[in-house]
Amino acid sequence: MQRKLTAILSADVVGYSGMMEADEAGTLERLKANRTRIFDPRVAIHGGRQFKLMGDGALVEFSSVIAAVQCALEIQEATEKAQGDAAKPIRYRIGINLGEVIVEGDDIYGEGVNVAARIQALAPIGGVAIARIVRDQVDGKGPFAFDDMGEHTVKNIERPVHVFSVRLAAPNDAVERKADAPGKLSICVLPFANMSGDAEQEYFSDGISEDIITDLSKVSALRVISRNTAFTFKGKHVDMPQVARQLKVTHILEGSVRKSGGRVRITAQLIDGAADGHVWAERYDRDLNDIFALQDEISQAIVAALKLKLLPEEKKAIEHRGTDNVEAYNLYLMARQYSVIASLGDARMAESIMRLCRRAIEIDPNYARAWALIAVTQVNLRFYMGLESKDGLEEAERAIALDPNLAEAHAAKAVVLTFNAQHDAAIVEIEKALRLDPESYEVNKAAARLYYTMRNHEAAILHFEKAASAMDTDYWASGMLNHCYTQSGDPEAARRAAERTLARTEKIMAQDPNNGSAMGFAIDALSKLGQGERAKNLMNRALLLDPGNMNLRYNMACTLIVDLHDVDAALDLLEPLYREVSRPLLNWSASDADLDSIRNHPRYIAMVAAAEARLSKDA
Repeated sequence: MQRKLTAILSADVVGYSGMMEADEAGTLERLKANRTRIFDPRVAIHGGRQFKLMGDGALVEFSSVIAAVQCALEIQEATEKAQGDAAKPIRYRIGINLGEVIVEGDDIYGEGVNVAARIQALAPIGGVAIARIVRDQVDGKGPFAFDDMGEHTVKNIERPVHVFSVRLAAPNDAVERKADAPGKLSICVLPFANMSGDAEQEYFSDGISEDIITDLSKVSALRVISRNTAFTFKGKHVDMPQVARQLKVTHILEGSVRKSGGRVRITAQLIDGAADGHVWAERYDRDLNDIFALQDEISQAIVAALKLKLLPEEKKAIEHRGTDNVEAYNLYLMARQYSVIASLGDARMAESIMRLCRRAIEIDPNYARAWALIAVTQVNLRFYMGLESKDGLEEAERAIALDPNLAEAHAAKAVVLTFNAQHDAAIVEIEKALRLDPESYEVNKAAARLYYTMRNHEAAILHFEKAASAMDTDYWASGMLNHCYTQSGDPEAARRAAERTLARTEKIMAQDPNNGSAMGFAIDALSKLGQGERAKNLMNRALLLDPGNMNLRYNMACTLIVDLHDVDAALDLLEPLYREVSRPLLNWSASDADLDSIRNHPRYIAMVAAAEARLSKDA
């Protein structure tokens, strides 16, 4: 039995089964033309060998990892250019892995091949996804730019797979710091454990972890692993040397937070990733009002332990936290956590978030992050409940005026503009926000909302995935992925998103059985997983518990239309909603692909006409 290390490229045609069902002859003709003119010639040019050809995909081996990546990018670029105005274009997902394989005759088997296929399923439509080992091999050796897609647990593979998407670098792409540059120190800040004995204090320990990651990211001599990647290890037993090798970091920081009354205890230890030994450790017992000074001490102690020089402007940047008031900071963190897990159709919860933020800005009127969250919450109150007279624009612009470099402020303005159907202006703000903080949960959530409204499902998927990975308590971004993947014709990816959504919503419903939004997304997930009876039972329960929740009604109607194919029941749910629908929700529904099949239904036409008449009269 021969074994060897090789680069495996796995390619698959998106939506092949549906295209074959609709137009078998035309699909085969387009696919054959693509392979003859684009796919096969580029494989040959780059020295690849196709060892398995399926109706809708291929497996190719390369002796060079760089050749495999270059080939994949050229295939995708040429395929996209060749589409023209095709109604049913050929588009690939491509995944690349570097691994040991078993050779038998002309065929290849083994985990290296299986992982490539799993990575391919995670790739964006028309895009290329690669394993971390591939990214490490090609980084700096070509004009490539990478987006961290985080770790994924995939079928029949025991260890999580860390995946990146790769594209040709544009002239204005920031040059990524080299992970393996000589003498370059790097660190992963693991999420600090909440030792307070109160699960509701999780927001505080997570906030401390995020702030330390942000502080260390300001040190130019240090490469810091993103929050998205670091938080994939939350709540897990960690083998330090293994994580250091996996992430290619020299050091790992771990710790814990215990908050009780007006006191806080933080323990932290810096570990050498290779030697698995302690470089520095400390325990701090302080008054809660000293938390900012304490965070500064920890960051500066790490810099000192690593024997790095902290530049004056870096020290100043670390000490800038948006507020100097601990109470305002704590109120904001609490409001932010509620905004992630709350039922979107629950006016009382939205008002609670508003009260927390308003109290924060009473304490510190210059706290930009609190102003940004107020703006987004006002949008939600108008969108889901039609209760807030202000649209949030003034508050978003106040946040930007206070801190022009705050990514969440520009994201908040983008959300306001999105729901006012001002898409071009929203794109400008989203691009600013992404430049400032491409890993931010709030920024990616806002970007996904915008692109979903514009029916750009491929872009929406990228940002929903990043948002869902950034916040493990989030169910909304994860749930919206079910819809995006369904609309993009990828049932396997929709199934994976549904499994994650169901796990998250079940956890939330266990803590808050009346959370209508979580129930709505759980119903959708169950439907996509083929559990129609469970979905219907939960639907009946949800309507009893939260009948006035517009978000719940809307999402259940979409599920009935797309997955359960019960249009009459969907219209029954939508009728009372459209009698009260807000202008932003009506704008959203006008662009939501889930409703396309009922747009010409007489009942739906009448609902929309009545809503338009009412809103025009009230304007």
